Amino acid sequence: MNHWMLYAAVAIVLWGVNGLFMKLGTNRVSARSMVIWVTVGFLVLLPLLWKESTLAGLSTSVISVGLIAGMVNGLGNWAVFACLERGAKASVAIPLTALYPLCTVILATIFLKERPSALQ
Repeated sequence: MNHWMLYAAVAIVLWGVNGLFMKLGTNRVSARSMVIWVTVGFLVLLPLLWKESTLAGLSTSVISVGLIAGMVNGLGNWAVFACLERGAKASVAIPLTALYPLCTVILATIFLKERPSALQ
């Protein structure tokens, strides 16, 4: 098995567990509060992740892309939390919102000129 496939498997499991916690959280607090607590969770992990990363030598454009990705991710999280807060079942909402790779494929085809094969 390729090393990246192991990370993909870990992501699948963690995101599956995350869907459960998203619903549990929005049963108790607002979507906005959940975004704040998810951000705090990321900050708790920051010291562990920082050891393997550095900002030295990164261009402004690379940092900007990272910040934009973080903001878009945060807004996406808020939208999922709002969906769950307003009564969506986690067993429906989480898989439905997990269709986001279709959007990525379309955008990558248009903007990055990627041409995925039938197998991909």
